[in-house]
Amino acid sequence: MPRANRYFVPGQVWHITHRCHKREFLLKFAKDRQRWLGWLFEAKKRYGLSLLDYMVTSNHVHLLVFDSDPEAIPKSMQLIAGRTGQEYNQRKNRKGAFWEDRYHATAVESGNHLFQCLVYIDLNMVRARVVAHPQEWPYSGYNEIQKPRKRYGLIDHDRLMDLTGVKSQQNLKQLHKACIDEGLEKGNPFKEDRWTESLAVGGEAFIKEIREALGVKAIGRSIIDNGEQRQLRDLQQPYSIHFDPEKDRLSQNIGLEWNVFPDI
Repeated sequence: MPRANRYFVPGQVWHITHRCHKREFLLKFAKDRQRWLGWLFEAKKRYGLSLLDYMVTSNHVHLLVFDSDPEAIPKSMQLIAGRTGQEYNQRKNRKGAFWEDRYHATAVESGNHLFQCLVYIDLNMVRARVVAHPQEWPYSGYNEIQKPRKRYGLIDHDRLMDLTGVKSQQNLKQLHKACIDEGLEKGNPFKEDRWTESLAVGGEAFIKEIREALGVKAIGRSIIDNGEQRQLRDLQQPYSIHFDPEKDRLSQNIGLEWNVFPDI
């Protein structure tokens, strides 16, 4: 399959997914998921990554981030993926790629669309029938949104409140829980590919804005109308949006200092 071109529209919320090489279960052990979270925390410190939600499964990860700085996302992804793969290969005496060489990103409109994406991420392991409720999976942002940490926090609560239009931390927690409960009641076990294969998800005006920002690069992209929500997609092949125009692969030999992370 031919590679998709790299596109970038600044100042957006992005839902990022990154899969292990050949969908192998390389994150099946808790210590490996913990190390991934450790490097996520380091990326937040180093590059100011504005994180709205996250999920670490056994063979892929989800990030919901706000593009507050054009360098924060690509540098963070390079650090997290590179160091996680490097540590794993050294410990296992393994050679070869740890990740699929490209991560996928979908622009998500703020407000209600953002909350829908938040719920999709948090219910990941429920859909996989690993847990009955997202609070049972410690490698996600659900518990941190419900019980903000005083130290070593990952979620940018102020940014999340601003983007969802919620006025207080308590209201955010209540609305978040209500949306999760509604999702659990529906009992939908199926993956929603709008969040993982689209170029953008949102209302009509938002999709038009993204399409206009892409200019000629949006030629041939299709808009799927699903009532109140629309998707901008390439129907011929899965869409990959990337932020580093130079590198095709994430380096596993990044010259950075090693750190000891607290348990998160």
